[in-house]
Amino acid sequence: MIRDPETQTLLEDSVRRFVREVLVPIEDQVAQTDQIPPHIAQQMKDLGLFGLSLPEEYGGLGITMEEEVRIAMELGQTSPAFRSLIGTNNGIGSQGLVIDGTAEQKQRYLPRLASGDLIGSFALTEPEAGSDAASLKTTADKDGDMYVINGTKRFITNAPHAGIFTVMARTSRTAKGASAISAFIVEAGTPGLSLGKIDKKMGQKGAHTCDVIFENCRVPAANLIGGKEGVGFKTAMKVLDKGRLHISAVAIGCAKRMLRDALHYAIQRKQFGHAIAEFQLIQGMLADSKTEIYAAQCMVQDAARRRDEGENVSALASCAKYFSTEMCCRVADRAVQIFGGAGYVAEYGIERFYRDVRLFRLYEGTSQIQQIIIAKHLIKEGDV
Repeated sequence: MIRDPETQTLLEDSVRRFVREVLVPIEDQVAQTDQIPPHIAQQMKDLGLFGLSLPEEYGGLGITMEEEVRIAMELGQTSPAFRSLIGTNNGIGSQGLVIDGTAEQKQRYLPRLASGDLIGSFALTEPEAGSDAASLKTTADKDGDMYVINGTKRFITNAPHAGIFTVMARTSRTAKGASAISAFIVEAGTPGLSLGKIDKKMGQKGAHTCDVIFENCRVPAANLIGGKEGVGFKTAMKVLDKGRLHISAVAIGCAKRMLRDALHYAIQRKQFGHAIAEFQLIQGMLADSKTEIYAAQCMVQDAARRRDEGENVSALASCAKYFSTEMCCRVADRAVQIFGGAGYVAEYGIERFYRDVRLFRLYEGTSQIQQIIIAKHLIKEGDV
């Protein structure tokens, strides 16, 4: 659903220029320092990037899912760390509030999330509960008008910078599985909330994750999202459907960037008196990459439109996430191959992308989890 094609084109052009003229030139600096410069974060705020998908009444741009995936494809054409900084505010760090929050909760937090003055973070994964989110062990025990939260969350994106955390915790010791899980907003600085050391990762320098630890952390009952216990897992799943389409689009953007870099290298690099782009085996890798990118883009845009029209796209979101992220990693491998020995050397940049995009097949649900979701949907429906 593109509400105003002219406005959408202007927005995409603005983001594209920002990516190519501002972000791409400092990719290496971010990789070396593991930090996004404050003035870059401020420019992202000024462009409204922190509030892209947040409702207009709270200061966001209120873009549709189709509009969002098109913007994400542009943001994906630079180091993923930049997108990660704004990603939680537009996605898993805010959408629980947008979808199921009370009017008071929305008014209190969404305007600051939309402006970028507040960074949101989504605390679901635990040391022993990742893909099996329903088995999480963090507890939230009612104590008067407060809840007391205990537990540890792991690999939490933007946790070192977050002002609020959407926390999934068990509010029942007797109910089984997902029906016992509730969602809370926990503000940074709340006594009993602490952070672990920043994780050292394979890639995505500048995008930070760490453990979030709750030790008798007392949270007002007013911070129970939606004011209702036992629906937190449903909230999380709604959030993840949207997030999977977003990540699919980011993966497509990264694949486009890697293919562009590989193409330019192949045109310039000469062997045996010819540009290697003239060799058919190189052309085959270029063609396969273009074809798969096109297929992924069609999938994601179709699923996004269907979601905008109110269709349940859980299975389609998993199809898109599975195909797009696996495709992105195949493109990364071909790009390194086209660069040859230069692809293994840091100064050419493609090895950084090779490491960065590997995460796409893991978070927002691994590829194997997407396969399970897709297969269960097929079996349930009994049709394709």
